[in-house]
Amino acid sequence: MKGKHLRKVDFPSDIAKSVAINIITKHYKHVSMEEKLEIIKDVLLNPEQYVEHEHMNSLARAIVGKPKIKTDYEVHMLKHSGDFSIYGQRHISQNAILQMEAAMKLPISVKGALMPDAHHGYGLPIGGVLAANNAVIPFGVGLDIGCRMALSIYALPENYIQKKEYDLQKALRRYTHFGNEGTLDFDVDHEVLERPEFQATELLKRLHGKAWFQLGSSGTGNHFVEFGNVEIHSDNNLNLAAGNYIGLLSHSGSRGMGAAIAATYTKIATQKCKLPRELQSMAWLNLDDEAGQEYWLSMNLAGDYAKACHDVIHRNLERVMGLEAICKVENHHNFAWKEIHDGQELIVHRKGATPADKGELGIIPGSMTSKGYIVSGLGLEGSLNSASHGAGRKMSRTEARESITKSYMTSNLAEHKTMLIGGSVEECSMAYKDIEVVMQSQQNLVNVEGSFTPKIVRMNKS
Repeated sequence: MKGKHLRKVDFPSDIAKSVAINIITKHYKHVSMEEKLEIIKDVLLNPEQYVEHEHMNSLARAIVGKPKIKTDYEVHMLKHSGDFSIYGQRHISQNAILQMEAAMKLPISVKGALMPDAHHGYGLPIGGVLAANNAVIPFGVGLDIGCRMALSIYALPENYIQKKEYDLQKALRRYTHFGNEGTLDFDVDHEVLERPEFQATELLKRLHGKAWFQLGSSGTGNHFVEFGNVEIHSDNNLNLAAGNYIGLLSHSGSRGMGAAIAATYTKIATQKCKLPRELQSMAWLNLDDEAGQEYWLSMNLAGDYAKACHDVIHRNLERVMGLEAICKVENHHNFAWKEIHDGQELIVHRKGATPADKGELGIIPGSMTSKGYIVSGLGLEGSLNSASHGAGRKMSRTEARESITKSYMTSNLAEHKTMLIGGSVEECSMAYKDIEVVMQSQQNLVNVEGSFTPKIVRMNKS
């Protein structure tokens, strides 16, 4: 990392910038540039949470040492606390709970909930659900706007993957692309690129080219495209006969477009909403204001673009393999919705949480080798009609790199007869919570309709 990478980051001093570069260069050299910037921004916004951090403590202390300016929000508007529901509390770290407690102090916060896969994040914790009054929090949605799951189900025999293993591997290598650089090496198209919203703001005009370039590609980290075995239970809500099928499951979001929208409007929100330093990442935009309306339009377009990327991925793989889906299940999990709760329209942020209204279908994946679940929501108001979006991290990516060996990951893959293309120890199953425990903690949130077991997994190699 060099100074030019930090031109758009507001540091309190050149010394702080120099400290940040040294820390990132020494301890985060294997992390993507996007994630490096995200980490630095969170330390700048929430230095109190990093004063005891193993690597970031020197940067945090350099910032905390400066006198904190009192603001109207801090003195007059913040609430002392707010009630929120927690599901699977014994599996959730204290720092995630503290983050949720801080979010509930905002004057716009009405209701909240923590899902059983919750862990510490930037702004709202991952697995956090927050209902706000006529306001949207860009970091309550997250950088990867509209990150989502998509599962296509095919009426094929259980041994299809074993018989077509070479062809499926070849197709995944040829027709998917992962990472922040580059794109697919063949032309793709989708009607989303013709949407008039791309002309609505100067930012969206500039992002149209990036959206076209990255269409049909996937992000880094835990994003994947994989073939696996699907088991559908009896009396399901998918209108499928109980039994075994083949599935194509993808996980990705709105790519660079969503990240740019999040960064732009987070900066605007922070300027408009003068919160105390430890809460600045939760700055909001009023939906009656121009900036709030622009973000809402941009967020929804980014969500539709994320869906389009999944559409292209599935279409390309189905075409080359001669597949025809008999059912498709998909859902966002980094988004905000206008919903009615207790007779009031609220803006419900689900950062790493699956919508689970009564009968609503969704997918809750496990990890690299563990099965995921097809679910339908039970519409529990206490959870704001939400459920977990996965197993949830047990280790940070740094902890995973330092404690999981490649040989362990290889043996774990062999044990589960799972083939991995790309990927890294950061996404090994050991780095995640036990999906079975997570599912047990949310039996009153969702009904299990079936399962997906990964067999050929394609991920970014980091």
